[in-house]
Amino acid sequence: MEDEVRKILKEQVDPVLSQHFGGATLTKIEDGVAYVKMTGACAGCPSAQETLEDVVKNFVCGGVEGIRDVVLDDSVSEDLLDVARKILRGEMKD
Repeated sequence: MEDEVRKILKEQVDPVLSQHFGGATLTKIEDGVAYVKMTGACAGCPSAQETLEDVVKNFVCGGVEGIRDVVLDDSVSEDLLDVARKILRGEMKD
């Protein structure tokens, strides 16, 4: 199922989002819900939730049997949090 969702994101969703310098990646699937992180310019866009519902959800739910919903994953990666912690502790210098 994950491979099917990734294929749809790459072949159908990303070409649409690339018009706005963005994309989408699958972070996980739980209980028929696909969690998708917006990338590029779409990551910080105020319309990301609407794009997810209007574009991503239609392609994924319509193309992958067993996916009943698509949710925006707006979590922050541990790598980014580690960098922030180092900056706050003064461990990163120019």
